[in-house]
Amino acid sequence: MTAVLTPDGVELAVQVHGPDDGKPPILFVHEFGGDHRSWAPQVAHFAARRRCVTYDARGYPPSAVPTDPAAYSQDHAVADAVAVLDGLGIDRAVVVGNSMGGFATLHLGLRHPDRCVALVVAGCGYGAHPDHTEAFRADALALADAYEREGSAAVAADYGNRPSRRPLRDRDPAAHDEHLRVLAEHDPVGAALTMRGVQASRPSLYALRDELATLAVPILLVVGDTDRDALDANLMLAATLPDAGLAVLPRTGHLTNLELPDVFNRLVEDLLA
Repeated sequence: MTAVLTPDGVELAVQVHGPDDGKPPILFVHEFGGDHRSWAPQVAHFAARRRCVTYDARGYPPSAVPTDPAAYSQDHAVADAVAVLDGLGIDRAVVVGNSMGGFATLHLGLRHPDRCVALVVAGCGYGAHPDHTEAFRADALALADAYEREGSAAVAADYGNRPSRRPLRDRDPAAHDEHLRVLAEHDPVGAALTMRGVQASRPSLYALRDELATLAVPILLVVGDTDRDALDANLMLAATLPDAGLAVLPRTGHLTNLELPDVFNRLVEDLLA
């Protein structure tokens, strides 16, 4: 593990795997419910022959946990990804993000397309539809309160068994148990501030359609067919982004890279080819 310092002075824990073969590395950006460990099936697959980089977002130990609410936002999420690239001397990367990390990946592509060889955006879009935005924000704020009131272990038992996460439990109970363990280990302060500043405050993807229509970076969208809110948003993204393909995985929920890791890895392989 190494450490990278962000422009605003937050130390991020970064893990580098695999050989530097001269090809653009793969940067993995985790979801709210995970951390760098959530990419284990992908790192195990790709690091045998390609440099892979994972990191823990701010608020997720062993990265620092700022206590200032202003330190958490989509802007910071994008700046942190750039800081990881800069800290490792990486000019351009293939960036792979899931859910919260997928939002950050899209925003990275919008703001720094020159740093992106290609993007993989998985499970992105929950709560993005204008009809669902207010309900999503209310739920995110309630979750933040629950982290502060009840702690991470109690929240994990509920959040990790929500409908969009149950397919992982049904398909691979051991992987779901590990997912719950990671959730239960979240720092409650970091989780609450992330929910408020990064999740509840993020702009709707539907409000960004004009910008997204100019994003000329190759993009693979991945979504599970039972992840209904994300599925609707991905159909919009596929119709809006100028160079995007959409893979809809059957009988799959929100955690596509964990539920069907071999399929997910093959899709990324096809993008890299």
